[in-house]
Amino acid sequence: MKIICIGRNYVEHIEELDGNRNIPTEPLFFTKPDTALLRNNDPFYVPDFSQEVHYETELVVKINRLVKCIDEKFAHRCYAEVGLGIDFTARDLQRRCMEQGLPWEVCKAFDHSAAVSPVFLPLSELGKDVQQLRFEMQLNGHLRQQGDASLMIFGVDRLISHVSRFMTLKIGDLLFTGTPVGVGPVKPGDHLQAWLEGRKLLDFDIR
Repeated sequence: MKIICIGRNYVEHIEELDGNRNIPTEPLFFTKPDTALLRNNDPFYVPDFSQEVHYETELVVKINRLVKCIDEKFAHRCYAEVGLGIDFTARDLQRRCMEQGLPWEVCKAFDHSAAVSPVFLPLSELGKDVQQLRFEMQLNGHLRQQGDASLMIFGVDRLISHVSRFMTLKIGDLLFTGTPVGVGPVKPGDHLQAWLEGRKLLDFDIR
């Protein structure tokens, strides 16, 4: 399986990173290896190579069929369950990569940089279209991020269609759909929790 992550998919997040609203004209994506997975609400250990690791809370879609070059209008057939994830980012290393025009793997694809909820919820159970879902994240009991999928620049079906033009999606692949405004640092001793439509899916320590 692979992890596909969408960057810059909420306008206010773009503004908090760049100080402007330069909206992309097509989805931006990158990948993480399966060794990036952090499962079962296991603790996240801040790596020693970064002094500024940030959380990015995201709606995660699980692909349930083999997909290649699918039209957007059929993309809804490719998923039935959603969960939550944290795209941990070594922000200091990311800035360095961007300044030097280097790839992002060192700041995005390190071990355990992709926390995923132990449970994925069927859309049929949630009773909503994927673009109507809401989620939130708290750090140490304080609200840090609120996500509303209706505010995505590119909806889930567009993302799947776009990514599948360039790489085949397989059963079990995970699509991180982008983070809303409110990203920030974590440090040892923090505790992170996140809810999808009122269901707590993430609940783990930072060490």
